[in-house]
Order: sequence, then C-alpha cells, then structure tokens
Amino acid sequence: MTEISETHTGKSCRVNKSYDGLVSIRDFIRWAASRFNEAELFFGHGSDNALDEAFHLVFQVLQLPWELPEPYMDCRLSLNEQGRVAELIERRISERKPLAYLVNQAWFCGQPYYVDERVLVPRSPIAELIQQQFQPWLMDVQVERVLDLCSGSGCIGIAAAHEFPQATVDLLDISEDALEVAGINIDSHELWGRVQAIRSDLFEAIDHAPEKPKYQLIVSNPPYVDAEDMADFPDEFSHEPELGLAAGEDGLDMARVILARAADFLDEKGLLVLEVGNSHWALRDEYPDVPFIWPEFEAGGHGILILDAGNCRKYQPLFSSRERRKQA
Repeated sequence: MTEISETHTGKSCRVNKSYDGLVSIRDFIRWAASRFNEAELFFGHGSDNALDEAFHLVFQVLQLPWELPEPYMDCRLSLNEQGRVAELIERRISERKPLAYLVNQAWFCGQPYYVDERVLVPRSPIAELIQQQFQPWLMDVQVERVLDLCSGSGCIGIAAAHEFPQATVDLLDISEDALEVAGINIDSHELWGRVQAIRSDLFEAIDHAPEKPKYQLIVSNPPYVDAEDMADFPDEFSHEPELGLAAGEDGLDMARVILARAADFLDEKGLLVLEVGNSHWALRDEYPDVPFIWPEFEAGGHGILILDAGNCRKYQPLFSSRERRKQA
C-alpha cells in the first residue's frame, strides 16, 4: 500500500505504508535497515552498513541525542513522526541520495556540520588525526596557524580550530558554492575572527599575498579519484560535486601540485597532511624513495600521508619536476 505525500522540497513522493503496525524508535530502525538492504543501497557517506544508516536517519529526523538511554528505544512515534521518518526512508531509496543531503547535516569529529550538494559529504579519516592533535608527529610544536586546503564544507579546518583554540585557520577552496557552505559552518560554530574562508585555486590566493603565510599545519583532502573509479562509482556519488572528486587519470593531479608547493607555506617544524585515498598506490609508485608516513586508523580508512616540513623541502625539487612534467 502506498500514498502520495508532498516532501519538503515540494515534490511528490510515494510513501510505502508497509510500516503500519510499527510504533517504536526500535521498530523504525529495524524496518529502515531491512528496506535499505532490500534496495541494495550503497553506504559510504558516514556509515558503512544498513543498520547504522537506519539509526542515523531515525535519530536525526527525531532530533535525538546519539547517547539516548536504551529504554527510550521503545518509545512510540507520533503519527506525524512516523510519516516524516517513512518519507525520508523512501527518498533515500528512490533518489539514491546520501542521507547527509536529505537532512542537511553530517557529523565530523563528533560535531554537526551543515551540508548540501554544493560540497562533499564529510567522511575523511583525518578526523581521527585531528582528535589526536596530530600526535606523535606534531610533537611539541605550538600550532598558531592552520591551512585547510580544498576545504569544501570547512569541517577539517573548523574541527582543527576547536582542537587548537589559539590557532587561526584559513579555509581555501576554488568553489564559491563550497565557500558559502563553509561560511554557514563558521557561523554555526561561532568561529568568526579565527576562521576565514578564501576563494583560491589551491595556493594561488596566499601565493600573491604581500607576505606568504607560514603554517604549522597544512591539511588537505583534495580531489583524488582516478578516472577508473569515477566511471565505476555507485549512484550515490552522482549527487556530489565532481569538482571535489575527479583528479585525472591516476587521481594525483591535485596531489602533485600540493606536494610541489607545500614547502613554500610550511613553518620550519610544520606538517603536511594530505589525503589521496585509493590513489596512494600510484603515489607510492611515483615517489618510492620519499619517506611518507601512512598512519593506520582505528575507525578505518587509509590513503593519508604525513610529511614534515624538512622532507617537504628536501624533496621539493623532485615534486616540482614531476608536477611540471605532468603539466607539459
């Protein structure tokens, strides 16, 4: 049995009424997980399985805290709440849209961020490094300035601002749309004056500054998806901006430029933290002698390198020559 319902976007949505008889939070989480598995959805924008996705959907629609006491799981939903949850489940299935876009919210480093289809859904393992304050690699360095390069929603830079309350943070991105979203998040996290969003094609804006800034941390999650992976992506990824994903045949178009220029903007004891995802195999092959550090993550994830300022400078001629060769 289905009925036609008008969504918050003004579009009609067929809502499956097979949830008749379900009443509790627990009921709807179980039902949603079953529907998601049946529909063979792809999970990779904040969760990696149907049950976690269902949990996030129900809790965010009902605006419940993640640490909800167990007895509350058996609380009954009102008819209005049932309808709203069911509608979102149907949209997740029919539109194949990541949940974060449906609720305009994603969680990163334990905090909520506004997101929409102008930016990628935050999901970087860099979150774990931020929460560890980049130890042990940062050692006793006093972090006064951080650069979030290719910042998108601004979640990495804003999370770093929370971890390093004495630091100022620059968010650089080429997309005006992304910078607008970052501005929303700067406002919601009340970080005016300490975090600024700047339009820039990689380092371009700060390269033309009267005095080049020096950062103790340059953290970047740039586009790094190679051509083969772009062609094979599940439907969910079609809702994300291609500008934030595609990076040439081997996925290293942006990474090469960042490696070639990072030394110019790093403090003497600074760190470069660069995410290259599945393209890390291509990067290792291209630079077999560079002592990249590849952290392991308790929460899962891979493809993030760490390189200190000394090695960024030592290998800068190599990085620059390879970058010029690829551009030629």
